[in-house]
Amino acid sequence: MTLIIIPETDYELSAIRAQGAGGQNVNKVSSAIHLRFDIQASSLSDWLKERLMHLKDSRITDEGILILKAQQYRTQEANRKDAIKRLHEIVNAANQVKPMRYATRPSYGSKQRRLESKTQRGQIKQMRGKIASDKNEH
Repeated sequence: MTLIIIPETDYELSAIRAQGAGGQNVNKVSSAIHLRFDIQASSLSDWLKERLMHLKDSRITDEGILILKAQQYRTQEANRKDAIKRLHEIVNAANQVKPMRYATRPSYGSKQRRLESKTQRGQIKQMRGKIASDKNEH
């Protein structure tokens, strides 16, 4: 499996103001990064574009634009690197094909072990009952 590197011309970066606490500085500095990646217009293969479009990800719009917002770090440069790294992670995860699963049956030994453990557990629970006592002892 090869890692896919996305050229800078395929995505658009813009600086925005970060949300949340940060004091006076947060109102002056645009340190958060907004990354827009148009899946259909990208240089990726058609197969990979199709896989990305079918991801159940709320960050992908109906038009096929992946929008990432990076505001974890205090500096714009660190957030830019984070956004690009996350974009690469999403694309490379979509590029991985998981092997097909096929149905198997549990072995005879595993069935026996399961039944024995159930019996043993039942016996433990049975022992938790109240101890019978004669009321006529007094």
